[in-house]
Amino acid sequence: MGGFLKVVEDRPTPPAVYNWRIYSCSLLASFAAIAIGYDSSFIGTTISLESFVRDFNFNQYSSSGLAKLKEDIVSVYQAGAFFGALAAYVCSYLLGRNKSLLIFLLVASLGAALNCGAKGAGDLGLIIGGRVLTGWGIGGCSSLVPIYLSELSPPGIRGRLVGFWELAWQLGTVAGFWISYGVNQTLAPTRKQWVIPFAIQLIPVGLLFFGVFYLPESPRWLLANGQRDKAIKKLTWLRKLEADDIYIVEEIAFIDAEIERHKSEVGVGFWKPFAALKQRRIQWRFLIGGLLFMFQNGSGINAMNYYSPTVFQSIGIHGQSTYLLTTGVWGIVKSTECLVWLFFCIDRFGRRNLLLWGSLGCSLCMWYLGAYIKIASPDNNTAQDSPSGGGISAIFFFFLWTLPYQLSWAGNSWVINAELFDLNTRIPVVTNLQDVSALGQASAAANNWFWNFLISRFTPSMFLAMGYGVYFFFASMMLLGIVFVWFCIPETSNIPLEKIDRLFETKSVRTANAVVLEEIRAEQEEFRNRDKQSIDAEAKDGATAHLEVKV
Repeated sequence: MGGFLKVVEDRPTPPAVYNWRIYSCSLLASFAAIAIGYDSSFIGTTISLESFVRDFNFNQYSSSGLAKLKEDIVSVYQAGAFFGALAAYVCSYLLGRNKSLLIFLLVASLGAALNCGAKGAGDLGLIIGGRVLTGWGIGGCSSLVPIYLSELSPPGIRGRLVGFWELAWQLGTVAGFWISYGVNQTLAPTRKQWVIPFAIQLIPVGLLFFGVFYLPESPRWLLANGQRDKAIKKLTWLRKLEADDIYIVEEIAFIDAEIERHKSEVGVGFWKPFAALKQRRIQWRFLIGGLLFMFQNGSGINAMNYYSPTVFQSIGIHGQSTYLLTTGVWGIVKSTECLVWLFFCIDRFGRRNLLLWGSLGCSLCMWYLGAYIKIASPDNNTAQDSPSGGGISAIFFFFLWTLPYQLSWAGNSWVINAELFDLNTRIPVVTNLQDVSALGQASAAANNWFWNFLISRFTPSMFLAMGYGVYFFFASMMLLGIVFVWFCIPETSNIPLEKIDRLFETKSVRTANAVVLEEIRAEQEEFRNRDKQSIDAEAKDGATAHLEVKV
């Protein structure tokens, strides 16, 4: 590929590999992220609608009691998702990637349907219980889909394809913001006004449910579970190459070699991946996966998503219609920036560099916002119809903050976690047809939901207790993020999944990517020379035999 879509390849790659099939599978599998993004933007505003407040008797609660109830409604989704992400490990072990996705999508659909069945204060349990189930289902998908995408992807565009997960997340966020604004502006404050946003959760979940029947099972999973013929068939379909093409032969050879190494070093069985956790190197990678999501949430993004009215009021934007409109525009800006990251940055500039520069940019913007609020106290000036000059600059820096965030922590945390674990922890091999799923990815996804839960549960209390200090807190977290990335995160782009273990063994962190890529090129040159020598030897033997027969 040329132009802005040009990719850096780990080895010579036929153009056919970058085809519509691999892109369509990645886009379709990422529909689960639309549901996640949609929830992060619709729930906080929907439960603040006049119709919801009336139907569920919010006025009977004290201020502290109402704040706690709203926090519970928002955060039980993340709590359910935490346990769903962990359950994905067990489910995928027994059933595989595709069937597991179907189960989690059914549970998510059931939860959304329960939400739609609620009618008033007496049905608050349907809202809470439905959100727990929806979270459980989506949490399982969040564990399965990124690793599924990484297993399907050629190394040269793996970041881009896994990045569709983040793009879908942002599109869901935009949809949630604008649907909340739309029902507030166009519908009367009846039950229909708040039921529609809850019902729309069923759309991305339902589309992915039927889409699973189109998605192929992971060829790596099939090879690991003894289904060789089926694995080759799926891989050739995805790559649009013949089974005897040198690219397919090499890719299968790399996977086979890793499978054999795993058999000798780790063994087989459900509990073997847990035994691998005794190794310091594996413990270290599990810690890195969790810290990536800690710093992602430490940027402040989910505080902004779930409680945008509180955030915008703190910088001087007042009125329900005004801040709903502002959040809608903000969602469009984030999605546009996500497209830049996805198609221009992720596989061109690498994960590590983007995280380093993005952290610095996020920190500077947060320092400015905190300082402005400390000096001007704009949330106290509710009588003003429009922000002051300083308020406009604060709004500008808030929107500016999304650029370094979207180019760094937004998607790179998911991409790196999908690449972080080699086959030792990701796909331990079994001799029957059962699968040991992505223990590492399950842990990473659970960590995402754990930190997400903390932010969604305690952000209102943080704003109440800390005021402008919340922004200083997020700014400081981003400075710590720079230190974390510099010393702990090697560049993972263009490294085949079978070589990730070698990447983390290489010193130093800064140069590990270049060292491993050079080793891969040397290995492939040796592999191809060996094949050429075998072909020449066979040709020579054939010619000799022909001469002997002739004589």
